[in-house]
Amino acid sequence: MSESRTKLSIKNSTVALGMYLINMFLQFFSRKIFLEYLGTEILGLNTTATNLLQFLNLAELGIGAAIAFSLYKPLFENNHDEISEILAVQKWLYRRIAYLVIGGSLILMCFFPLIFEKMKLPMWYAFASYAVLLFSSLLSYFVNYKEVLLSADQKEYKIQFSYRLVMMLKICAQIFAISAFKNGYVWWLVLEFIFAIIGSWSINFVVKRTYPFLKECRISYAVLKERHSTIVTKIKQLFFHKIGSFVLSQTSPLIIYAFATLTTVALYGNYMMVINGCMWLIVAMFNSMAGGIGNLIASGDKEKIITVFNELFSIRFVFIFSLSVVIYYSVPPFVKLWIGAEYLLDNGTLLFMVGIFYIMTSRLTVDAFVNGYGLYSDIWAPVAEGAVNIGFSILLGSRYGLEGVVAGVFLSLFLSMFVWKPYFLFSRKLKGFYKVYLWQYARHLIAAGIVIAGVAYLTSIYTVPDIDSYSKLILYSTVLGLICMGAITILLVVFRCGVIQFFSRLKKLCIRN
Repeated sequence: MSESRTKLSIKNSTVALGMYLINMFLQFFSRKIFLEYLGTEILGLNTTATNLLQFLNLAELGIGAAIAFSLYKPLFENNHDEISEILAVQKWLYRRIAYLVIGGSLILMCFFPLIFEKMKLPMWYAFASYAVLLFSSLLSYFVNYKEVLLSADQKEYKIQFSYRLVMMLKICAQIFAISAFKNGYVWWLVLEFIFAIIGSWSINFVVKRTYPFLKECRISYAVLKERHSTIVTKIKQLFFHKIGSFVLSQTSPLIIYAFATLTTVALYGNYMMVINGCMWLIVAMFNSMAGGIGNLIASGDKEKIITVFNELFSIRFVFIFSLSVVIYYSVPPFVKLWIGAEYLLDNGTLLFMVGIFYIMTSRLTVDAFVNGYGLYSDIWAPVAEGAVNIGFSILLGSRYGLEGVVAGVFLSLFLSMFVWKPYFLFSRKLKGFYKVYLWQYARHLIAAGIVIAGVAYLTSIYTVPDIDSYSKLILYSTVLGLICMGAITILLVVFRCGVIQFFSRLKKLCIRN
């Protein structure tokens, strides 16, 4: 990456990380308040309503990802007219998708008495929850869809300072309302509605100020479709990937609910909230580089692309591996402190969830380059992944309950993201480097195995004192994380991996500044 790409990536990552840490605290505190004042039944309802809405949002077809890919080149060439045309295509498509989501939602709500048959709450809770979440979702189609331009142009920090900040203020207001007023869930819904409007206005205002050249495109959609036919092709391909992504992220709570209760969904949701929080930490640190990767790919410098891939893969592995170890050892005491020992899950389920976390975060490097190249033609892969996911989750879930469902998700991820995606990237666009990638990954895994063995040995000979306070938990997690990071970094340097080039790049950047 050029110096400008590096600086923008660091700026995006720094802002995103800071906002993430604040948001993470608010999310965990708000969930504790939600459970304390409203209970697991309403929390499970909220989770299920969100999953149902995500199912309808499959109609989005991956348009956002296709638009982002299409914007890299005109942004690199500073082609204002083409940028306006691409956003006009997005606007036209998003309006039609929004109408489909509205129609699908009206049909779906007719079946709510059946879907929420086991719910002990009044049925209007389900209708109100879904309606508010639907309104917020529709705003992303009608108003704040242009934020994709900020992401593609490496200006994600502006999204953080506008939309994300408003969402954090919303959480603060909801925490206060739930704890201070009667009918707390009604207040939660009202604030969700109000702040959705404020957030959409804020992001739209920032886009207009950042890109004053944007104008209303008067060209008909038929002409635009012909002129930007690549977008339509990518959308058709991405639809299948969208299905796979939905099956991966949204069906598990529904399958769990089928074999258990809303309370079990809430228990699973508690753990997933912690793990998703860690996942978003990785995303905040590294995913802001996606625009820079797209810009680099648009430049066409293959040797530089390979160098950057190796650096990003290696440095991300250090953080992802270390955080995976910390999650496994720290989540149980955290949940116990946070909401109580009665909300703990067994270690087998946690181990599979940590495995899912590792694959989901380590895939981000490959995904960033897949998206940068617009490699979506493997439409059979998400279909196969979804079939494996649902099939094994139901099969294993019916026999082993929650642990079986999570095991099914892990298996589908391993085959799709760990095995297939890297091969697809290197066989199509980075030809001749796949064996280099495999050898690099092997060295990383060997280093990880050595560190895991060391941690297991240390925990077997040293008894960890009871963690009965957040300060002890923070100290324990920090020490464990630093030990893992230090050990894995040293081993990767010894094994001559990409971390060496990454630290060399940072050193040069510091000298220049």
